[in-house]
Amino acid sequence: MKKREKITTNLQNKRRMLFFLACFFLVTIALVVRLGYIQLIKGEEYRKQAMENWSRDITINAKRGTIYDAKGKKLAVSVNSYTVTCFPADVKKSVESPVDTLDEEEGGFIELLLKKLNKTMFTEETAAESIPVNTKTPEEIAQILSEILEMDYEEVLEKITANYNYVIVKKWITEEQAQKIREQELSGINIIEDNKRVYPYGNFAPYVLGFTNIDQDGLYGVEATFNEYLTGVPGRTVVNTDAYGRELPFGYNEYYESKDGLGVVLTIDEVIQHYAESAAQKVLTDFNAKRATILVMDPSTGDVLAMASKPDYDPNNPRVPIDENLKAEWENLSNEELQKAWFDMWRNPTVNDVYEPGSTFKLITVASALEENAASLSSKYYCDGFVRQIPNENIKCWRYYRPHGDQTLSEALQNSCNDALAQIGLDVGKDLFYKYLRSFGFEEQSGIKLNGEALGIVKKPENMKDVDLVTQAFGQGVAITPIQLTTAVSAIANGGNLMEPRIVKQLIDEEGNIIKNFDTKVRRRVISEETSKIMLQLMKESAEAGTKQAYRPGYRIGGKSGTAQKVIDGRYVDGKFISSFIGVAPVDNPKAVVLVMVDEPDSSIGYYGSIVAGPVAADLLENILKYYDVEPVYTEEELSHVEQQVVEVPNLLGLTIAEATDLLIKAGLESNITMEVDAEKIVKAQFPKAGEQVVKKSMVTLILN
Repeated sequence: MKKREKITTNLQNKRRMLFFLACFFLVTIALVVRLGYIQLIKGEEYRKQAMENWSRDITINAKRGTIYDAKGKKLAVSVNSYTVTCFPADVKKSVESPVDTLDEEEGGFIELLLKKLNKTMFTEETAAESIPVNTKTPEEIAQILSEILEMDYEEVLEKITANYNYVIVKKWITEEQAQKIREQELSGINIIEDNKRVYPYGNFAPYVLGFTNIDQDGLYGVEATFNEYLTGVPGRTVVNTDAYGRELPFGYNEYYESKDGLGVVLTIDEVIQHYAESAAQKVLTDFNAKRATILVMDPSTGDVLAMASKPDYDPNNPRVPIDENLKAEWENLSNEELQKAWFDMWRNPTVNDVYEPGSTFKLITVASALEENAASLSSKYYCDGFVRQIPNENIKCWRYYRPHGDQTLSEALQNSCNDALAQIGLDVGKDLFYKYLRSFGFEEQSGIKLNGEALGIVKKPENMKDVDLVTQAFGQGVAITPIQLTTAVSAIANGGNLMEPRIVKQLIDEEGNIIKNFDTKVRRRVISEETSKIMLQLMKESAEAGTKQAYRPGYRIGGKSGTAQKVIDGRYVDGKFISSFIGVAPVDNPKAVVLVMVDEPDSSIGYYGSIVAGPVAADLLENILKYYDVEPVYTEEELSHVEQQVVEVPNLLGLTIAEATDLLIKAGLESNITMEVDAEKIVKAQFPKAGEQVVKKSMVTLILN
């Protein structure tokens, strides 16, 4: 019996052993399979997760390239700044010391062990960092940051506890703020070097420069169209960190250097741009206008020397209008209305908007007629006040109440006679007239490197009635952009070549080495040199005899004024006009073409282009020629008059605006300071320079920056 019990026990032991062996075998197989799955299938994924947990990848922003004027003056720069960033996971981790969660005996043992490890593994300096010392809660961190950064507490807390790997708390803080945050040694909070975009001249050429968003991407102007060159390539730094986001003393550390963006050199001349800005502001104020726009172009190259429009904005703060009237209008706007107002303010009227040019367009009609031998200097025209060639249409000359009568071609242009220009248009014919509209570039984009360029609106021959032909011939029923008209008149002035407007000359690196040139480009020949010479003479006669306001002794200015009734929602509006003048000087060797456009001048003050825009364009051309050191050529009669008017420019450098203005008034001169500025601001530069001889009432440009 005992023997049988013993045998039974042995069998049970063997079965138990076999069972345990089988279980062990199965567990081993399961572990091997699991290990293989982890190593071979999920290994790469887990490695990446581990790297993310104990490493930090921080972007190093590239410095955005500088934008220069044609002479190398900095118009847009990136300055060193600081940005507060956060790894929310590090902020939200337990802020307790690892030993605080253990009982007294275990805690004492672990703390002793950690101290011994510190002595053997780390230096005296790093040992102090081996155990977390930051015991601040996310709420405490948010309170500290909100006070230093002058931000809302709830906003900061939301950012530093967000469910993102990495967030920006605040960009572009001061050095003082950055140092205060560093001293707090806050877990998960980092201070990185950053760049802030700054426009040193404030609201200077904003429609050329544009501006950037918070991420330093260009939104408008050259900042947008040349963004890929200006941006550069960001770098990065990768470091190993402990569970609390602090860099490990012997961990992995890799640095990838950023590559700064390229510099962009504009065709804009800062001095001429200042002239244009001052002139636009003055005419805007003098005639209480809605807007004043000025374009200056070198006709031989197509280079845009100045592009100004007032009111404008400061690209340093592009969402706040400078104009006080606009500020008042915006106070009660809804968010949707406010966004539309921003977009309207940022639109570049010289490129983005079309308008009806009025009589300035007569230059295109006459040039086309001369080129096709449909008109000559000996041609005669008769004006009885009405365009009678189109039956059943009541088309008047602007001076229908006192008709111009018999006229030569030159006199018709001087008189800006609609009757004569209608006849010239009919003599050219629909097909040829349309051919020249296309050839002068009115049905295509000019090619200027600025976003949102509008197309002109002209009628094709198959859709053009005789009434359309004659009205377009004197500048009605056609819509064009200011850049199109300036480019077309530049072709008339330069011998007949239609140029592509150039706003950027070249790209350069930090050392000033040229990386890329943007060469001048002839789009096509439009008229002959002979026609160009005749047109320049006609423009000179028009400016001196017809538009007498554009005459300047010693400087041969040619041009044509225009007064166009505004079209709003497809209808002409009574009492609202666009007054303009386009001029060129000197006519014997053109250096500049100037277009002045004044939108809705106060008609009670004046609205004719010859009165509103003509003097502005003439003054601007005279200042440009003086800046270029073009010597005036006087007739004997002009010389005798001018000699009595010459004065010496005083030295204004280092004086306050108030002191400089007093001196200029005593000398019989004017300044470009038309807006209200701080009277204590100091004059840093002036043009013309001290000691130069100029005619009384000449403008002296004062630069305060």
